[in-house]
Amino acid sequence: MAAANAMDDFKRDLSYRVQRDDENQIVLTARLKDRFHDIRMEVVADFESLTITAARVNFVRHPSEDCPAVARRMERLVGFVIGRGLNRKLQETFGGGEGCGNLRVMLLGLLPLAMNVKAAAGFSDEQQMLDSIRERLAGSCAGYVKRSE
Repeated sequence: MAAANAMDDFKRDLSYRVQRDDENQIVLTARLKDRFHDIRMEVVADFESLTITAARVNFVRHPSEDCPAVARRMERLVGFVIGRGLNRKLQETFGGGEGCGNLRVMLLGLLPLAMNVKAAAGFSDEQQMLDSIRERLAGSCAGYVKRSE
């Protein structure tokens, strides 16, 4: 049976990659790809402070000629410290009629990974690393419930 429209059989891939560079920075990259989009993003954050030092996006493929105009909003992330207030910052920056829901979704999945990188630093044993992440991120989500003592 043939698809009645382009959304009847739709697939979207979203991938993330996190690396530390030689300058003690965390380089976070994301890519969103589907039938209409190929969006590639890079955010660089200082390892110690988690302050964003660079943020850029490239709209390789997009459904509207206006889509790439939102790329300049990435600059508004520079100077932001990844942590509390992230959802609010992303809504302010990429919400509304001049924003981009796809960039907001990409960043909501990507930026918290910087906190994981910092929490996992210094561990070679995977279980010890996960324990450290759990302790440092307690109360940040359902996966890291803050235990009362």
